[in-house]
Amino acid sequence: MRILAALCATFLFFYGATGIAQEETLSLQQAIDIALQNNLSVVQSQNNLDAAEGQARAAIGQYLPSLDASGSWRRTQTDQSGYRGVIQGTPVDFPASSETNGSVGAGLSAGLTVFDFLGREGSVSAANAREAAAKLGVVRTRQAIVYQTVSEYLNVLRTEKLVGVTEENLKRDQRQLERIVESNRVGALSLADVYRQQSQVASDELSVISATNNHLKSKADLLALIGLDARKDYRVVDATLPATIDSLEMRQLRNDYKGLGVLQDRAIQARPDFKAAIENLNAADGSVTSAYSGYYPAIGAFGGYNLNGEKFENLSDNKSLSWGLNVRWNLFDGFLREQQIQSAEVSKRNAEIAKAQQERDVTVEVKKAVLDLDASMKALQVSEKAMVSAVEDRKIAEERYNLGAGTLLDLLVANASYVNAEANRVNAVYSYLTSKHNLEFALGERAY
Repeated sequence: MRILAALCATFLFFYGATGIAQEETLSLQQAIDIALQNNLSVVQSQNNLDAAEGQARAAIGQYLPSLDASGSWRRTQTDQSGYRGVIQGTPVDFPASSETNGSVGAGLSAGLTVFDFLGREGSVSAANAREAAAKLGVVRTRQAIVYQTVSEYLNVLRTEKLVGVTEENLKRDQRQLERIVESNRVGALSLADVYRQQSQVASDELSVISATNNHLKSKADLLALIGLDARKDYRVVDATLPATIDSLEMRQLRNDYKGLGVLQDRAIQARPDFKAAIENLNAADGSVTSAYSGYYPAIGAFGGYNLNGEKFENLSDNKSLSWGLNVRWNLFDGFLREQQIQSAEVSKRNAEIAKAQQERDVTVEVKKAVLDLDASMKALQVSEKAMVSAVEDRKIAEERYNLGAGTLLDLLVANASYVNAEANRVNAVYSYLTSKHNLEFALGERAY
């Protein structure tokens, strides 16, 4: 039995050591870096940028000549059966015949649009604007992922703190239960106090289970957001994040973000999504210009060089060189040109509406972020005051109960108020930190 116990202890020791070794620490900056690399929204926005860059390159290519090369080889066999004919009144028999001919050709041709009445210019302008909008979309997507990562990370820390609050409360009530049971054993307290405290301990255990479950789910949400394997265990901890917020820090923040109108103007100047809306409007305007060019003729230049022969050996026997100008003018195409113009103008009007709506959204988001930050500051200050009062109230209730001047119910009520005040303070701290990052996200001034 001693040997078996030693083996079990050794196994548990190494198993525990292995489990600890496998747990990885995840800081906030590490989470941000991983999210920017793995998040699918970031990958999709980068793919959209790659496509827009290809379109811009193709639009510039309209100014360059087109170049085509061609080649051919052909064999023709003609079989003719015999027949009787007449030559100058004399019947003649013509025998069957078979003839095989061949031809080889090669050519090089080039074409260049000289002028198409701003059609190319409109296409290039639209493509460049779409590329710029795609770049700004990547920036805003990265900002959004960083904000979401910070929010989820702070939520993990918040739920972890709440687990600690509930666990500490459970330990405190368990110690209180032990004292009450001992006092009941010597006849100093009634059995009703024992039952009441046992009920409170059971309620505390449920609170611990619920808080732990919320913490694990928040950690799973964080890992899913940044693209890590949720089956692995990570220890979320960052020493750079403050556990408490002092009044000096809040005063400094108010000075940095004062003046709602000023903040809204800053956001309009900095927000990548609003700039992208402007670029989308520019792209729509370029598409309108390109569509209207269909009413006018296009002037082009061409040139070609061709070689022909019966065999490859005499391919250069016949040479031809051609060049010239051409004019293309679409006089009528079944209203397709008019439909393209109408679609381009509708897209431009929609882009104008989207730009105006985006400006409204920016100003509203900044205002809401300022209001949330102000409310979180006030809530933090109130929670600090409530915490001081709850500590003193519980201390007095505990002393009164130990002296026999108070009831267990008074102590339980005071302790519940203390736990609630402590949880409110934790929530207020992380609500403040989240609101602070939310305002930074609403301003859109920071690039990642």
